[in-house]
Amino acid sequence: MTDERSFSSIWMPFTQMQNVSPPPVVRVGKGTMLELEDGRQVLDCISSWWVTLHGHAEPDIAAAIANQAQELEQVIAAGFTHQPAEKLARELTRRLPERSNHVFYSDNGSTAVEVALKMATQYWRNLGAGERSRFIAFEGGYHGDTVGAMSVSSRSAFTEAFEGLLFDTDFVPFPATFDGDDKVVEREHRSLAMLEEVLASGPERYAAMVIEPLVQGAAGMLVCRKEFLVELQRILRRNGVLQIYDEVLVGFGRTGAWFACQKADTTPDLVCLAKGLTGGFLPMGATVCSSEIFDAFRGDDSGSTFFHGHSYCANPLGCAAGLASIQLLESRFEKLAEIESWHRAGLDTLEGETRFERPRLCGTIAAIDLVDPDGGYLGPSALSLRALFLERGFLLRPINRAIYVIAPICIERQQMEAIYDCIGEVVRKL
Repeated sequence: MTDERSFSSIWMPFTQMQNVSPPPVVRVGKGTMLELEDGRQVLDCISSWWVTLHGHAEPDIAAAIANQAQELEQVIAAGFTHQPAEKLARELTRRLPERSNHVFYSDNGSTAVEVALKMATQYWRNLGAGERSRFIAFEGGYHGDTVGAMSVSSRSAFTEAFEGLLFDTDFVPFPATFDGDDKVVEREHRSLAMLEEVLASGPERYAAMVIEPLVQGAAGMLVCRKEFLVELQRILRRNGVLQIYDEVLVGFGRTGAWFACQKADTTPDLVCLAKGLTGGFLPMGATVCSSEIFDAFRGDDSGSTFFHGHSYCANPLGCAAGLASIQLLESRFEKLAEIESWHRAGLDTLEGETRFERPRLCGTIAAIDLVDPDGGYLGPSALSLRALFLERGFLLRPINRAIYVIAPICIERQQMEAIYDCIGEVVRKL
């Protein structure tokens, strides 16, 4: 039996610890499955917070880390480089849009965003354009839990305690859409009109707009159209405002393309990557920028230097994992379309159910809303659903009113069918 006292020193994220029960102990993970200490099998339907790209204990990535650990486990990245970091940077820039040419490594998604915010601000300063330190973002957006990332995230219970630390950001509506939506173009026009109104106050004040392209994750897997992002880019370029794409969730095949910017036919100035970057094995982030931004930090004046770094920047183990993950995704890329078709079939099985509305799908990301007056990230329905799903052996964590599925790429069709069967069964019994 598990000693409950062993959890007394662990402070779990996003958890009220007053009366929390001892959490299930995961003994081993393999592919899509987690085995608990008590022997129960749980299907990981959300890739363990969207990071486990290929599946748990993926042998190719594990072997790459083990091999690298016997050669070079870590070296200071200020003044040194190594082949895993160089190779991974080449693989990333080769697959991203043409303007994405330089890679700055960090530790996770929040810090990848922090790096992008600082780069965008200092870029204008280095050009002599003054203090362009204000940002634009979308309502409902989430970009991380560090102070800068929270500042460009939508205000919520998650940011309330730190309001005094956050810098001001101008927010515009996110025109979320769904299957059968006949009002989306109107919402897009309103959003773009509000953006134009914000910029009319003086585009020279703004460093960049921060965007979750195609899918807003923590808002409930809200989806927008690529046509909207194309028009958004046109307006920002016309006003000389940089685009930061937060692809921490949607990168590495999740939208059906290598990166969301490719699927949206857009070319951001900065791209933030993490989560699937190492296949979910190790914490690692990367911020990729254009040559125009990189060149603004070069010069004889030391003041133009980008004074930012992390102890584990370009960690060789993380880079080795990233390279192995990219090779696996290359070999399995055709399966992404299969997964999308399985999602479509699963959503179709829920069609007509009076408790569901607004189905939506983008590549390997699917979601449907629960018709629920008690909706909310920590609302009673979301929490009770989470427990009911787990009882049946499925790791699903509804966000607000959204029940979503982002499974590892190794998932099989029968497992996907079982997920949707479980969702329908549980909700019908509520």
